[in-house]
Amino acid sequence: MRKQPALRIAGAALAAAVLAGVFALYTQPDFLVTLAERLWACF
Repeated sequence: MRKQPALRIAGAALAAAVLAGVFALYTQPDFLVTLAERLWACF
């Protein structure tokens, strides 16, 4: 069955929003330091 065009556009918009949110977090140095500390604590 073929996907609805609106559903495909909504999925692409959701993926773009998630990527934009991740990019916004990476522009904050405090977030990067916290992420690195949490990752390092796993080892």
